[in-house]
Amino acid sequence: MEGEMCELEPASAASSFIEMLQQQQAEARSLAPTPTAGEKAAVNARKPVRVIKDSFAAYSSIAVDVANDEVVMTDEATFQILAYNRTENTPPTATMSEPKRMIGGLNTWVEFQCALYIDQANGDIYAVNNDTVDRLVVFSREQRGNVPPKRIIRTPHTTYGIAVDEPHQELFLTTQEGAAIVVFHKLAAEQDAPIRTLQGDKTLIADPHGLAVDSTRDLMFVSNFGSVATHVKPQRTAGAGDDGGGGFGSDKANWPLLREGSVPGTGRYLEASITVYPRDASGDTAPLRVIRGSKTQLNWPTALSVDTKRGELYVANDTGNSVLVFNVDDNGNVAPKRVIKGPKSMVKSPTGVFYDWKNDEVWVSNFGNHTATVYSATADGDVAPKRVIRSAPLDSGTPNIGNAFAPSYDSKRDELIVPN
Repeated sequence: MEGEMCELEPASAASSFIEMLQQQQAEARSLAPTPTAGEKAAVNARKPVRVIKDSFAAYSSIAVDVANDEVVMTDEATFQILAYNRTENTPPTATMSEPKRMIGGLNTWVEFQCALYIDQANGDIYAVNNDTVDRLVVFSREQRGNVPPKRIIRTPHTTYGIAVDEPHQELFLTTQEGAAIVVFHKLAAEQDAPIRTLQGDKTLIADPHGLAVDSTRDLMFVSNFGSVATHVKPQRTAGAGDDGGGGFGSDKANWPLLREGSVPGTGRYLEASITVYPRDASGDTAPLRVIRGSKTQLNWPTALSVDTKRGELYVANDTGNSVLVFNVDDNGNVAPKRVIKGPKSMVKSPTGVFYDWKNDEVWVSNFGNHTATVYSATADGDVAPKRVIRSAPLDSGTPNIGNAFAPSYDSKRDELIVPN
């Protein structure tokens, strides 16, 4: 307390102290009474004092089926995939808009769905689960209710974004934990391995989320939150357990290194960024260009969509409560050419964005206010949306809880702290 240094205990003393604590804990466990079946049942039946939960659909990602004039969204609050007519517009006096089709239930494997792709040729819906069941699920547009997917692809743990390059029939996924991009054949199923992986310090991939592929320019765009660690393939022995990557060890062909491959002490924070690569990049390949810096306004860039004709890239900028638009050839610390942001725009915690090339509109899923909003493709500033689809009353609160884990209690402020 007075600034004096305490004498360090020898290692042997510290070891003895730990052994003593372990012995005391073991003795306490042995003396603890074993609960009866009735006591266990009583605990299981106990009702919570209160619940913090979003009871309305929270739109997390969005895509348009342009051939069938439908807009499809994932819902991370109640674990559903919801389809609406593209021209749906919830009146201000209405409680919500009812979806025309819903997919959800234990048979669907739909949980924390965070990204969507719609096959424009047949209407198939590809939905990515981020952090629980480690599966990408595929449904036909005729499926509804609590039904099994028509196809499943086992994916690395913490897979987030999705894009498909139709000319080459390849499916791209971002992996947060491994700071990697994995590429599968589009028609892969079950435990098929990726055909290539982009991962390594040179890539500058750091907690990747959004993904977009420009097939006309042979480019791939990745949005990065910024946290990363160096990954090195660990020494493994025959029969070693898997690495949490959907049932595969890191020695599987083209499977990215995940948690077990991160080097302790190498964790670091980079600037939020958008990194650009050749479409077929693999290995530890440096980006062609990087958009990052204070002028960019990037703040948790969560989803990406490309307008290939104008050569523009749309960014759902989650924590910035905005949609940013860049040129596909932008590089460095550049300001966006357009920004949709402000109270009139209704953009709040956007986690999904989709450019509808047929109708020249841009759609946004707002995780922060139960809405999906649509704008003219060239909208700029604090502009009101052309239409709004709402899943809850206007005055309903939004807890913004998505995959919450390990909440803590701050006794000094009498607050709950919930990481998502």
